[in-house]
Amino acid sequence: MAERVAALVSHSHPPFPSEAVGVVAKVAAEAGWRLVASGEEAAKHGGAVPGIEARDSLPRQVDLCVVLGGDGSILYALRHFARTGVPVFGVNFGTVGFLAAVERDGAEEGLRRAFAGETEGIDLPGLEIEINGQVRVALNDIGFIRRPHDRVAELSYKIAGEEVGHVRCDGLVAATPVGSTGYNLANNGPILAWGVEGYVVSYIAPHSLTARALVVAPGDVLHVGNAIGREPVDVAVDGEPAGILPSGEALGVTFAHKVGCLAQLPGTSFYHRIREKFGHLAV
Repeated sequence: MAERVAALVSHSHPPFPSEAVGVVAKVAAEAGWRLVASGEEAAKHGGAVPGIEARDSLPRQVDLCVVLGGDGSILYALRHFARTGVPVFGVNFGTVGFLAAVERDGAEEGLRRAFAGETEGIDLPGLEIEINGQVRVALNDIGFIRRPHDRVAELSYKIAGEEVGHVRCDGLVAATPVGSTGYNLANNGPILAWGVEGYVVSYIAPHSLTARALVVAPGDVLHVGNAIGREPVDVAVDGEPAGILPSGEALGVTFAHKVGCLAQLPGTSFYHRIREKFGHLAV
C-alpha cells in the first residue's frame, strides 16, 4: 500500500493549539501516515516539530487535510484544496466550529477514526467571481460591503439578466448553503441545508420595508451593480478582501458544483449540527 500523506493546518492567530499538534503527529505516526505542513505552519509551533515534515508551501496533492481551528481555518483549507477532492477534517479550536467534524475534547478519538478512513466526504459547492482579472472562489459567501464612514450604498442585482432588487443598504451577500448560516443568517436570510443546489442573496441592513432574501437556482448568474455617483464598495470572499466594485459598474457571481470536500464522521447530520450550534429553530 502506498504511503498516505496528510497536511496540517492550524488556527491563524493565538492561542495556537500546539498541544493538539503533537497529538495529530502521534496519531498519524501510529496509523502509518506521513504528516506534512508548510514552513509557516511549523513556525507557529516553534519551528521543527517532531513527526511533521516541513515544506516550503502547503502541498495540494495529499490524501487528507487536518485542520485545528475554527470555521475560518477550515474555509482556508477548503479553498486551498478546492477541486482536488482532498477531504478536509476539522477539529474545533474556534468559537462556533460549524464546519468541524469534532470538538477539541474529542480530538484524539476523532483523529484516529479519520486516519483509519472512517469518515464520509461531503461535496460542497462554491461561488465564483472574477475580480481584478482573477477568478476567486468562495465556499461560504461573497460580500459587497460599504466602506466605513462612506454614505449608504445603493446596490442593485440581476438574476439571469432580470433586475430583481435595487436598494439603499450597507451591502449585499451571496451565500452558499454552507455560508447560509453565516453572514446571511445575520441578515435574516434563509438557512439552506447542505445538499441544496443553489445559493441565497440577502441585503445587509436594507433601507426598505420590502427587501427580501432570494434563493437562486444554481444555473442562474447573479450580477451586482453599484449605482452611478456612489462610492466604491468593498468585495470580500469568505470574509477576506478581494477588491472593489466601483461606482457605475457590476460584477458577476456564478454557482460552482463540487468545489470542496468536507470530511465528517458517520452519523453526523446537518440538522443535528444546526441544533447543537444554534439551538432549536422553533420552541
